[in-house]
Amino acid sequence: MKKVITYGTFDLIHMGHINILRRARALGDHLTVAVSSDDFNTLKHKQAYYSYEDRKEILESLRFVDEVIPECSWDQKIEDIKKYDIDLFVMGGDWEGEFDFLKEYCEVKYLPRTEGISTTKTKTDLSHRNV
Repeated sequence: MKKVITYGTFDLIHMGHINILRRARALGDHLTVAVSSDDFNTLKHKQAYYSYEDRKEILESLRFVDEVIPECSWDQKIEDIKKYDIDLFVMGGDWEGEFDFLKEYCEVKYLPRTEGISTTKTKTDLSHRNV
């Protein structure tokens, strides 16, 4: 069985998230998604709209996500790869090269992002709507 892992905040789920998760799952037999905890987001100076528990539950409802775990620090990736017997680490292309050090532990692949879609763009677009 080929196991794949990816990481992210996954706030305000959109088609970019769906696309990368679907494509990551297609690269293996089992997809683990590590979701940034609320405390880790605070450390990253990032504010998610939904709580960790809500984001976890949303991701667990997707048929191509097999397991959701918390991401609590930048440094846990090697530990996760070993603990969950991961064969492939997948991230969006905007992270190209950032996680190449993990090639010592598993295959690393960067997937192109969906053009024109991001949580930041969604938040900006919503804040500029005149309703």
